Amino acid sequence: MLKKTFYILLIFGVAACKNDAEPQAEAKTDLNLTSSVDPFIGTGGHGHTYPGATVPFGMVQVSPDNGTNGWDWCSGYHYSDSIVSGFSNLHLSGTGIGDLADILFMPTNKEVDLTGSYEKPADRPYASKYSHKRESAEPGYYSVYLEDSQIKVGLTATQRTGFQKYNYEGAGEASVVLDLGFAINWDAPTETAINIENETTISGYRHSTGWAKNQKVFFVAEFSKPIARHILVQDKKVIETDSVAGKITAAQFFFNIDGSRDVSVKVSVSSVSVANAKANFAEAADTDFETAKAEAKKTWEKQLEHIVVETPTDSLKTIFYSALYHTQIAPVTFGDVNGEFRLENDSIAKADFTAYSTLSLWDTFRAENPLLTLLEPEKVSDMVNSMLTYYEVNKSLPVWTLYGNETNTMTGNHAIPVIAEAYFKGIKGFDAEKAFEAMKNTQMRDARGLKFLKEYGYIPWDKIDESVTFNLEYAYNDWCVAQMAKALGHEEDYQYFKERSKSYENLYDAETGFMRGKSSTGEWHEPFDPKFSRHRENTDYTEGNAWQHSWFVLHDTDNFIALHGGAESFTEMLEQLFTESSEITGEHISNDISGLIGQYAHGNEPSHHIAYLFNRAGKPWRTQYWINQILKTQYNTTPNGLSGNEDAGQMSAWYVWSSMGLYPFNPASATYEIGSPVYEKSTINLPSGKTFTITAAGVSEDNFYIQSATLNGEAFNQTSITHEQITAGGELKLVMGATPNKNWGVAAQAE
Repeated sequence: MLKKTFYILLIFGVAACKNDAEPQAEAKTDLNLTSSVDPFIGTGGHGHTYPGATVPFGMVQVSPDNGTNGWDWCSGYHYSDSIVSGFSNLHLSGTGIGDLADILFMPTNKEVDLTGSYEKPADRPYASKYSHKRESAEPGYYSVYLEDSQIKVGLTATQRTGFQKYNYEGAGEASVVLDLGFAINWDAPTETAINIENETTISGYRHSTGWAKNQKVFFVAEFSKPIARHILVQDKKVIETDSVAGKITAAQFFFNIDGSRDVSVKVSVSSVSVANAKANFAEAADTDFETAKAEAKKTWEKQLEHIVVETPTDSLKTIFYSALYHTQIAPVTFGDVNGEFRLENDSIAKADFTAYSTLSLWDTFRAENPLLTLLEPEKVSDMVNSMLTYYEVNKSLPVWTLYGNETNTMTGNHAIPVIAEAYFKGIKGFDAEKAFEAMKNTQMRDARGLKFLKEYGYIPWDKIDESVTFNLEYAYNDWCVAQMAKALGHEEDYQYFKERSKSYENLYDAETGFMRGKSSTGEWHEPFDPKFSRHRENTDYTEGNAWQHSWFVLHDTDNFIALHGGAESFTEMLEQLFTESSEITGEHISNDISGLIGQYAHGNEPSHHIAYLFNRAGKPWRTQYWINQILKTQYNTTPNGLSGNEDAGQMSAWYVWSSMGLYPFNPASATYEIGSPVYEKSTINLPSGKTFTITAAGVSEDNFYIQSATLNGEAFNQTSITHEQITAGGELKLVMGATPNKNWGVAAQAE
């Protein structure tokens, strides 16, 4: 295994700048950016990514499953493992809870007993050892050699179909196991079925409960060779039939192989029905494995050309394009080719847009969704429409939607800033008034602590757990609703939500400088230790402590700084955050508190905006310093290259933005903060065909301070830039140096 490290030395050097990149529509095809992607980054440590094959925002994610239950196996795979139990067709990228791993296939070279129970991955009769020496991955393709059965496995995908190819290199009988009882972590099957339709085609379904309480996956699979014989198992008993149904079903299919000794299977899925899975399959019915692999690589190459960075340092290029790759995996396509998809109440919706699921909104509203508004605006409107459809079931916008199910995981209501951001960035294709109604009604419910916010003007710690985090995030959500209300002419709503967006003031303790839990009778929660953290229960903060959560005021920063007594005292405490001892106190401390620089925890999302607060307090050179430190220490090219959960693209999106020198501090404001780029040139190929280029003259390992800037040739002396300025195209030119220029960027913000 590669050596675990959380530090890389950035060696920049100065390279001659190339000519301005051409518009995306005419982008060069010889860049070979996929060669700079390493899908194994994040598969070690607590990154929770998977190395398998998918296409951008694809419905299927076909990837290896170790079969190990544990937090670090949330994606089904962890780099420390050496056993593979199979290759399932649905996976989560970088989440903190494990689910999916549906429709698992596994080739083997002998008849196995599928009627037993397996306590350990190695106990599964079809499991095999593997070595990283004979394992590889690139965008859209994964390969591994199964040592026990001497079979080479290849995986690839189209938008709705997963492809698996098995080369039986050793002796024995060629066969493939399908285990619908396979499950990891939280997921458990409730009803499954397998039906042999003809000599090459099987179909069925897997219904399960777990994080997604009502998950229904229907599938159709086609083998490249006729099935010579088969064994079907229903609830641990062999059944002599061509069709089985039960809580747990499994099958083994045998093939007569000669010549190439290859067997391929392609699998399409649907949340609606087998018939819809067959309709999805039609998209790839005439596509073989090698064609799908080539098309997947071509698709990924085009996707990665959205942003072209220039640097002489290969490791920086690998980190960037691996990050950009990870930001283009989720949300995932959920709607079938006919527009249908299942809602959590089992009703079937039909849309004229592409429905999406895997909406990890607490994480992704910060940087992942803003990146999509820049690179994939047409998909953003589909994502908004998906959320509005989910709203119809519970009359509340989604919190964390998995396979059409509301998990209610995490705090706040962050579909709200995603919708507000889309609106204020001019993204069309959804009903703004309907969206506002959904935003308002979501924030006016009583659930998830909102009852107490309306009653007390803040959320008391003795009413619900994680009260401080809930309150701070609702304050931002309220501000977003207020801005939508104002834009749409709802003055009364604007005034109400504007006032309520200041509820964070009620939790600020001027004596300590922290946001603190306050009781329903108005007393601070005692005893108080800002380093104290407890996971989930009996805590005032979500996956963190007061040091990490006291900075979440994205919408009212001038007032927030004033509460601290002004910029000097504010930045003094902000500096202390990064230099304080990294000790965390308490019991049952969350694993998410990782990537520590002092008490700053880059491994979890609440910290991601904090370094940019120096900009707001008039000290942008400190933003530049700390962003440079985070970029250097929290990302690298090993499997341990992410300092915390990838979280459906957010951890990587932070890097994509910050390494270019930008960050969407308050996404719904449609502005970006300027930080400290690491690339000599970053060219964003906009969907309109225009380009926006960020050049950093003289940037190097030591030269990370901005000395001066111009925007389209005009002097630019502020630390924020608008979405409109970027999408208009042009060039932001930064001149870099080794010492801070304390006169640059202290002008009034553009917001």
